[in-house]
Amino acid sequence: MGPRSIFIALVALFAIGLGGWLAYQLIVPPPAPRTATVLPAPSELPDFSLVDQHGESLGRDAFSGHWSLVFFGFTHCPDVCPLTLQVLASARQRLSDAGYAPLPHIVFVSVDPERDTPEVIGRYVDKFGDDTIGITGELEELRKLTSGLGIYFQKSIAGDASYSVDHTAAVLVINPRAQFHALFGAPHEAGTFVHDLPIIMTGL
Repeated sequence: MGPRSIFIALVALFAIGLGGWLAYQLIVPPPAPRTATVLPAPSELPDFSLVDQHGESLGRDAFSGHWSLVFFGFTHCPDVCPLTLQVLASARQRLSDAGYAPLPHIVFVSVDPERDTPEVIGRYVDKFGDDTIGITGELEELRKLTSGLGIYFQKSIAGDASYSVDHTAAVLVINPRAQFHALFGAPHEAGTFVHDLPIIMTGL
């Protein structure tokens, strides 16, 4: 077999291999999240002005340049809030142990600004790791953020004059462009985030 024949044979083999690879890609779809809902078109975060646990001003730009997992709750929440934050912290640690980078930020936004001052929310988020960010602020500014993201919350007065706060229990995924990108519905499990987040964060 001459050089020309060898060249033609190699080109033919490459074409066959490329065709097989393309056929495989068409037959086998890319991995998809098991639980998370990815928005068809990510939506911009609304303008707002709140503060973090250190009392520093924080707005939409604080979500730029990195992925964030955002959960809305309150520090007096007896079960759902601490459990969800623990799940998120566990998922983030598992991703870190697996060598995944960059890791998403965990952001806890209080829907009880009456009681959750920066100092209070700071002590609270410290329980879930140094990388957890706490956000609070004026009710009017808080509603700008929640209404723009479809988050519900409402104070519920008890018979003894104490109160709780009903709120949406979803975890929102904000992409590095400061856009609402996806969400995880309750109940939450660390394994779900460990599986779905790498898929979501590499799909931008």
